[in-house]
Amino acid sequence: MGSQKLVGIVLIALGILLLYFGYQSSQSLGEQLTETFTGRFTDETMYFIIGGAISLVAGVFMAFLRK
Repeated sequence: MGSQKLVGIVLIALGILLLYFGYQSSQSLGEQLTETFTGRFTDETMYFIIGGAISLVAGVFMAFLRK
């Protein structure tokens, strides 16, 4: 297994982990109240979700699509 493929798999795992934490954070009581009154999630939750999505896409690209 090449090092690029290994880095891609690590990025996929990191992306899934960050998305999980972002989802858990968005379901908390405090986050729900913030979203109700402001119409958006807190910056910390958005960082988890956006970072997870970017990491997941980059990992899939590196591990499976690039030759």
